Amino acid sequence: MQDVRLVIITGMSGAGKTQVVRTMEDIGYFCVDNLPPALIPKFAELCTQSAGQVNKVALVVDIRGREFFGTLIQVLEEMETQGYVYEILFLEASDETLIRRYKESRRRHPMAPHGRISAGIASEREKVESVRGRANHIIDTSVTTTAQLRDKVISLFACECAQERMSITVVSFGFKHGMPLDADMMFDVRFLPNPFYVESLRRKSGTVEMVGEYIWKWPITQQFMEKLSALLEFLVPNYIQEGKNNLVIAIGCTGGMHRSVFVAHKIYENLRSKGYKVNIEHRDVQKNEVEEHNESYAGPPDKDG
Repeated sequence: MQDVRLVIITGMSGAGKTQVVRTMEDIGYFCVDNLPPALIPKFAELCTQSAGQVNKVALVVDIRGREFFGTLIQVLEEMETQGYVYEILFLEASDETLIRRYKESRRRHPMAPHGRISAGIASEREKVESVRGRANHIIDTSVTTTAQLRDKVISLFACECAQERMSITVVSFGFKHGMPLDADMMFDVRFLPNPFYVESLRRKSGTVEMVGEYIWKWPITQQFMEKLSALLEFLVPNYIQEGKNNLVIAIGCTGGMHRSVFVAHKIYENLRSKGYKVNIEHRDVQKNEVEEHNESYAGPPDKDG
């Protein structure tokens, strides 16, 4: 299948397919759960016609498909003759592990909805054996934690480098407008020198060069940025290794117009220079501009920064 990576996820019920699918979605795969094997060729054809919009696909095909599952080998052979390329990821676990997981979740085994779990596992092993023999990758999750399983899947199927797995958003804000609820890390920069008290800078944002020069000229600003950069240089790679996909770093000052905007830009540039995928948002700059327009009719402006 040209320009499309197709991964078929299968294996024993209870071996961790749900966790694998979540990881595949996180690293950019278009995932479909419990797809009948007969529909795989048609789905693959649609992906090749998507003009690159769908280029990483993961399909879960397992025993839940009942009688349809028995046609999987035949469908795969037909796809090979048609020139489609695919990979099979088979999830395995010991009988003891699977029984324990079913007991803990209080779910019924699909092959033994009204019988013993052990009987359902034995029946399923027999039915999936032929698919297991064709697998490109086999992961035994008997003694594997969720984090370890995630790392294995990422190492096998993530095409991008580690820096690109995490999406980082740097947000500047003003405390008087409320703190961002989705922030993972928040830094208060109200201790830095405030351009608000310089008449020529008061109505200019932290994106303006002369405002930035004023904030940066103070030794405390440079010391703070040095320490903050070192902290992020330590934290971000460890967050990635732990499996975090999204990181929101919030920088706050009084009004979200001067100091927080400048510091947010500094962090953005620093992380971007290290190869991370970074976005930047200045949440409250526009609010300050609107307030300044109204304040000319309502007396002196509030102290802002």
